[in-house]
Amino acid sequence: MGSTSDKIKGSANEAIGKAKQGIGEATGSERLQGEGTVQEVKGKGQKAMGDAKDAAKDAIDRAAASARRSTE
Repeated sequence: MGSTSDKIKGSANEAIGKAKQGIGEATGSERLQGEGTVQEVKGKGQKAMGDAKDAAKDAIDRAAASARRSTE
């Protein structure tokens, strides 16, 4: 899965998780609040994974560019 896909899915999971928490609070459902919390945390993790993939790709690209410059 690409970094953009991770970030999109992460944002969606965060939003759905927050909505579930709000609905759970409004209806008094601790189960729904808990599910919402778990889903929100999952979304944050997915976004972090997307950010990490971007950072790794950038580091690899910089290292490759540096290696090309040093051989020229």
